[in-house]
Amino acid sequence: MEAPEKQEETVNYRTQKLAGTVNWGTATVVGVFAGLLYGGSKEASASVSKDAEVLLKLGSTSDKREQHRLMRDAMEKRFLRVTRGSLVGGIRLGMFTAAFYGLQNLLADNRGVHDVYNVVGAGSATAATFGLIMPGSLRWRLRNAMLGSVLGAAICFPLGWLHLKLVEKANEGTASEVSDTSETKSNIVAAVET
Repeated sequence: MEAPEKQEETVNYRTQKLAGTVNWGTATVVGVFAGLLYGGSKEASASVSKDAEVLLKLGSTSDKREQHRLMRDAMEKRFLRVTRGSLVGGIRLGMFTAAFYGLQNLLADNRGVHDVYNVVGAGSATAATFGLIMPGSLRWRLRNAMLGSVLGAAICFPLGWLHLKLVEKANEGTASEVSDTSETKSNIVAAVET
C-alpha cells in the first residue's frame, strides 16, 4: 500500500497590490523628470534679465574678441545656471514624490485598505518632513513642519477623494468586462462538459 504523499504548500509572502495604489518607482521617475523641467525652465526664464546686462557690456566695447569672450562667458554661465536648476529641481521633486508615494503605499499595506486617509497621512507626513529640513532656526523649522502638516492634509484630502472616485469609476468598467469574460468562459466549459 502506498503512503499518501504530502504536497508542499508554497507560501506567497508578497502582498497583493490594492486597487488604486500608485507604483512607487514610476511616480518617482515622473516626479524627477517634472522637477527637471520645472527647475530648468525657472532658471532659464530668470537668466533672461542677466542676458540684458551682457548685451549692455557688448555695446560698450568695440573689440570683436572682447565681445566674443563676453558672449561665450555669458552662455557658459547661463548653461550652468539652467543645468544646476534642472538638477536641483529634479532631486527635490523626486524626493518629495518618492516620500509621498512610499508613505502612501506603506499606509495602504499596513492598514489593508486604500482610502483617502492614506493620501492625507502621506501628504501630511511628507509636508511636515520637508518643513523640518528647510533652512532656518529650530523654532522656524518646527513652525514649518506644523504648517506643512496642516496644509499637506488640507490639500491631500480633496485630491485623495478625487483619486479614489476616479479609481472606483475605472474599476466599474473593468469589473463589467471581467464578469462578461467569466460568463463566456463558464458557457464554454458547460458546452465542453455536456
